[in-house]
Amino acid sequence: MRARRFDLLLLLPLGIFTLAFLLLPLVRLAVEAGSGERGPMAFLAILTDARYRESLVATLLLALATTATTLALATVAAQTLAHRRFPGRGLLLTLLTFPLAFPGVVVGFMIILFGGRLGIVGSVSRALTGTNLVFAYSLAGLFIGYVYFSVPRVILTVLAAVETIDPALIEAARSLGAGPLAIQRDVILPALAPALSASGALCFATAMGAFGTAFTLATRVDVLPMLIYTEFTLATNASMAAALSIALGLVTWAVLALARGSRPRGATGA
Repeated sequence: MRARRFDLLLLLPLGIFTLAFLLLPLVRLAVEAGSGERGPMAFLAILTDARYRESLVATLLLALATTATTLALATVAAQTLAHRRFPGRGLLLTLLTFPLAFPGVVVGFMIILFGGRLGIVGSVSRALTGTNLVFAYSLAGLFIGYVYFSVPRVILTVLAAVETIDPALIEAARSLGAGPLAIQRDVILPALAPALSASGALCFATAMGAFGTAFTLATRVDVLPMLIYTEFTLATNASMAAALSIALGLVTWAVLALARGSRPRGATGA
């Protein structure tokens, strides 16, 4: 009996957190979404209204592309750094994780300095071709900003997983005639599957809800966080903003649940 009471006592902080920061906000959002002029039809408008639907699709595709690119870059970089010692390795790792110190707004300004109207790329392209190449305010600029923001967070997780792989497994596969691609497919990637799944889920969720970078760069495109912001502040349409917020959360949750359910069972680091 005492053990059960102690277990309940341990669960109390989790219950308070879940109630205060998950259930109550979601209930309040649902009530707000259904109290507008459209009522519950506000949720249907997300699929029927072209602006809302295109924003949702663009945000989802952007998050998926960011996650796939980030995982690929982080996996290559982690394997390069894990078991190799060379001059400047520590400095390189520091530079790769340096963006962790930057908020999203700072990352957005860096992309503007790189690919904005007066950016480095535009200056070079104007000198070479006479055309000012500007991409900072498009989906391409958001994509670069999101990847730059996400790689440091993923590479630390993947690097730690790579360092747990027993090099003897790789040597055994090589001695049996496996080539580099076969070793990646049959040894390394299965061992990294849990780390890739976890870090990819966090990367996807961050890209879906990123606001600072989108606030700085999304002047030509509507991604869902910015659309929620404009509906709430500029259009003073709190009910639609609440409906979009719930839709954003549900889509993110569904993709994360799908990723978790499709993770290979028993795939662990050696």
